[in-house]
Amino acid sequence: MNPNDIITRAQTKFNQAIEHFQNDLKSLRTGRASASMLDGVMAEAYGAPMPLNQLATITTPEAQLIQVAPFDIANLQSIVTSIRNNQNLGLNPTDDGRVIRLQIPALTEERRRDIVKQLGQKQEDAMVRLRAARKDANDEIAKAKKDKEVGEDDAKRLEKQTDDALAKARQDIEAAASSKERELMSL
Repeated sequence: MNPNDIITRAQTKFNQAIEHFQNDLKSLRTGRASASMLDGVMAEAYGAPMPLNQLATITTPEAQLIQVAPFDIANLQSIVTSIRNNQNLGLNPTDDGRVIRLQIPALTEERRRDIVKQLGQKQEDAMVRLRAARKDANDEIAKAKKDKEVGEDDAKRLEKQTDDALAKARQDIEAAASSKERELMSL
């Protein structure tokens, strides 16, 4: 086993945790309209559920408005229904027969605080993923040391590299979380 493979695997897991956290952040609703709010919405079209971004163009012409223009008008009602039934969004779409409009209501102070709590929980989940990845890497290092594949000095160096990579990943997550919190509280 190449000792650097341990670090590479740990770094990959750290990056996956960061990417997962950033995707979680997209699902948190702010008072500002964003096309990414509709990323997880699936609509029934052509006999199968399809992602909304494959069925329509999604734009934000105003700060509080999302506009969805279906490529095929026959899918309009299916898209409206899927948006209305999505519990995470809590939006009520209106349509004029060609275009769907979603008015994003301003967030109350109480709702913002709830979203910040959700943000904290998602951040903690990401930190748990990071710690689990570090534990896996340290376990691999200990096993390699026990099997005499790496020496004592190399094991210490690998553990330090793992901890350094963890610290950088932790900083990335904290920076993304504080940025999102500022965005939420400044509206």
